[in-house]
Amino acid sequence: MKKNSTQVLVEGSAMVALATILSYIRVFKFPTGGSVTLLSMLPIVVFSMKHGVKKGIFVSFVFALVQLLQGVSEGLFGWGLTAPMLISCILLDYIVAFTAIGFAGIFRNKGAVGRISGTIIALVIRFICHFLSGVVIWGTVGELWMGFSIDNVFLYSLVYNGIYMLPEIIFTVIGAHALFTVPQTSKLLAG
Repeated sequence: MKKNSTQVLVEGSAMVALATILSYIRVFKFPTGGSVTLLSMLPIVVFSMKHGVKKGIFVSFVFALVQLLQGVSEGLFGWGLTAPMLISCILLDYIVAFTAIGFAGIFRNKGAVGRISGTIIALVIRFICHFLSGVVIWGTVGELWMGFSIDNVFLYSLVYNGIYMLPEIIFTVIGAHALFTVPQTSKLLAG
């Protein structure tokens, strides 16, 4: 049992490290913020599918802390937020949003449909966190890019967060499905 828990701990650490590295590889960065990464959530999704939601949430919480440190290094404290806004931003945009990825394994024993559904649910929860942050904390309206302007805070947050989260969700679902479908990798990932 001890060997198994050590193996899971090492695997979880490796997945957090891989996810962090992939989060720095931005396939496309939008001028107003947000970016599409090179499958940065996939390692956490795969871990949750392999080991279950409980362990997946723990590993995704660690990933959330790493993402928070990454946000701090990119200037989070220089965004001009008040203390309550900063705390809310840390909780919604980092801790809760990235910890939600651990729910990807919720239907892991239901085959391909379960894996796809679990991944979509987990990543939509992450999107909802960012959307709520955009509405409640940021309350932004105005120009997104190239003269495209939105004067409704709900629609602005939906578009702003949707333009990077929708591709992230689609690519992560495809990547997870492919990894669990290809015989060579599905044997390695079998929980």
